Amino acid sequence: MSDVATPPQPPRRRRVGVIGSFVWDVIHGRDGRAVPIEEWGGITYALAALDAALDDTWEIVPLLKVGDDLADRARTFVRTLRHIAPDAELLAVPYPNNRVELRYHDAERRSEFLSGGVPGWTWLGLKPLLDAAQIDALYVNFLSGWELDLETAQLLRAHFNGPIYCDLHMLVMAVQPDGLRVPRPLPDVAAWCSCFDVLQVNEDEMAMMAPDPMRLAATAMAAGVSTLCVTLGSQGVVYVAAPGFDHLADLPPRATEARLITGSRGGAGALGALRTARLPAIPADVIGDGDPTGCGDVWGATCFSRLLCGDNLEAAIRCASRAASRNVSHRGASGLAAHLRGELHIS
Repeated sequence: MSDVATPPQPPRRRRVGVIGSFVWDVIHGRDGRAVPIEEWGGITYALAALDAALDDTWEIVPLLKVGDDLADRARTFVRTLRHIAPDAELLAVPYPNNRVELRYHDAERRSEFLSGGVPGWTWLGLKPLLDAAQIDALYVNFLSGWELDLETAQLLRAHFNGPIYCDLHMLVMAVQPDGLRVPRPLPDVAAWCSCFDVLQVNEDEMAMMAPDPMRLAATAMAAGVSTLCVTLGSQGVVYVAAPGFDHLADLPPRATEARLITGSRGGAGALGALRTARLPAIPADVIGDGDPTGCGDVWGATCFSRLLCGDNLEAAIRCASRAASRNVSHRGASGLAAHLRGELHIS
């Protein structure tokens, strides 16, 4: 028998899965340039923000499809991320990748025209990847609007008992025949809410779900959401938290087999008043026109990252607001993670 001791193994890094869509952006009118800018958009902003905000106990596991016309470029982008899991793989599919033409009308309003279209997940396709990924948490961003249908989202929630963060984003947008995205009321709001623990919408998206934040919060909390965040651009963010919820550790436990809620949220239990506040935005430190593209994605991915790392809700929101503010002074998603970390990035 050998006397050589087996060296201790490093602790397993926890894993956050990411569902969303790669999008190639063509941007008009963002900063007064006569020619449009072409660059990565979509889930790349959230991936960069996760990479910047997670600590080294976490790694990123993409559960992402990409059109085979842009698969190599997408893989090149993913390889720039420090926290990407060593076994990370993108699924190339034989469809033209999502491409969006953005036309800015002001710093917070824009129109979007979609072409291409990678299909969303079915449960039959997603479940084997989810099981193999062995994730501890899940970040979902509806960047096409059809990444998951309601049935698949419900099956995902029933199967996975870790925390799920969702940015509803394009779920409340329809695509006209010419590709223009237009708002549409979301049916089955309560059913959608029941699939997620932390829910993010902006002011316009919220209007497609309820008349005001408190009406939406009442629906969301009754459906099992623990926190609703409504981002308001330059006006900051309003959050509504369920009784007893301040950390992800306060999420209600779920049964191992049925994945049903089996207990109340937090030490305070399920009874009590909702907690709500509006936290101010952090002004961007930028000379001239900044780039607001991706600010909501950066905000949400940073907020969830900091919750995963143990921050309480308000600390996570403040960190997210700082990251969104910093994003304004960077063009595009390439090099964004380094920029958000405060590092000098030379492209």
